[in-house]
Amino acid sequence: MAEAKRKVVIVGGGIAGLTSAFYLQKTMQEQNLPIEIQLIESSHRLGGKLQTVKRDGYTIERGPDSFLAKRVSSIRLAKAVGMEDQLVPNSTGKSYVLLNETLHPMPGGSIMGIPTEIGPFITTGLFSIPGKLRATADFILPRSESGKDQSLGQFFRRRLGDEVVENLIEPLLSGIYAGDIDQLSLMSTFPQFYEVEQKYRSLILGMKKMSPAQPKQKDVKDKKKGGFLTFKSGLQSFVEAIESKLNPNMILKGHRVEKIQKSIHDYEVLLNNGELIKADMIIAATPHQTTQSMFSDYRFFDPLKSVPSTSVATVSLAFPEEAIKTDINGTGFVVSRNSDYSISACTWTHKKWAHSTPKGKALLRVFVGRAGDQTIVDLSDDQIIKIVLEDLKKTMDITMNPDFSIVTRWKNSIPQYIVGHKQRLALIQEQIQKELPGVFLAGASYGGVGIPDCIDQGEAAVQRVLEYLKSTISPEAVQ
Repeated sequence: MAEAKRKVVIVGGGIAGLTSAFYLQKTMQEQNLPIEIQLIESSHRLGGKLQTVKRDGYTIERGPDSFLAKRVSSIRLAKAVGMEDQLVPNSTGKSYVLLNETLHPMPGGSIMGIPTEIGPFITTGLFSIPGKLRATADFILPRSESGKDQSLGQFFRRRLGDEVVENLIEPLLSGIYAGDIDQLSLMSTFPQFYEVEQKYRSLILGMKKMSPAQPKQKDVKDKKKGGFLTFKSGLQSFVEAIESKLNPNMILKGHRVEKIQKSIHDYEVLLNNGELIKADMIIAATPHQTTQSMFSDYRFFDPLKSVPSTSVATVSLAFPEEAIKTDINGTGFVVSRNSDYSISACTWTHKKWAHSTPKGKALLRVFVGRAGDQTIVDLSDDQIIKIVLEDLKKTMDITMNPDFSIVTRWKNSIPQYIVGHKQRLALIQEQIQKELPGVFLAGASYGGVGIPDCIDQGEAAVQRVLEYLKSTISPEAVQ
């Protein structure tokens, strides 16, 4: 006699939840598993921050614009949903750091701000002579205490000094998390730097040994291929492709999960319309604040309340090409915190992603808001655009108003992996296993904020569901 179907409820329709739903359905169909899937999303669309605007021939991303090409899980998912032919790499070009109203080229050979070539480091105007000398202490300093978490700021300041951190490393690394590097956890954000230091002692020498060899002159054309990928049709088209592969009956949009409680034999999922859904397993692919609220009856989720999130906004500005009189040879810049600017970074999107912009047009994408400086996000669109244009005109001669602008706010949406994040999460996971077997977490609040990180977590959640299912059903149930 066939065993009754087990129900898996996936809460959250961002890329982590979507990935879980897709791979769980795929495995269910391939292995004839006795499970039923329900994906619940509080908004009326799937994809979370993956949102694309198509307007007047432009392809404009409201959230992330790409993902690392070397992270194969994104490419694997793209292939699985028939989007492989839409993948395009970024165009490469100079990147800059804006310091004291001057755009300084990113020093050649620097990897995430860590110098690996002497010449470019000595000649850059980003640091004073004392600042450059201080960075050489990295060659003689001992390793960090083994296994101990610390802030990114503490780690890099000790090894390379304040100037290198504030004028190069901080603008690059904090841009990813919109965070304060003196609070962000080294082990949860960039553990590879700790591992390099432990292996080689010197961070500079270690990164140099680990960096790929530069292409020979005859291979110079290969430099045109960037390390990031996106979709010609926009990242939202990726979301739509995944959704099109899902059974539409499994998707429930516009419904918010208010509470999840364990009953004797299963879980009760209470929706905001009063409906109660029974579930055997749950994948919570939700932001940490939402997860804590859903599981508020279980005190071990309380540490999630204290995890901060920052607010940011992106401003996309479309111009005729001739509106920007001072053309800059590159794809964008980040802003040193030692500069008097409200913007934190600017991408020349028309140069980075040729498919995004019609011929004869220019598209700039500017970022505002970061830890400790988020008030600008609450201003009106007109006020934000005015501030952004004033900042941009200090670095390039813009003679016209934009044809149009798109402001996107992400309020309290960038989780901050502060020091101790991994340990706190491990304790929560341990308690979940004990008290809420069959509940699994996935998403940007937990194991990485990038698109590939979220896809990886979605895949991992599916594996945990399958392992749990295998441990709780009889072999005869799988025909």
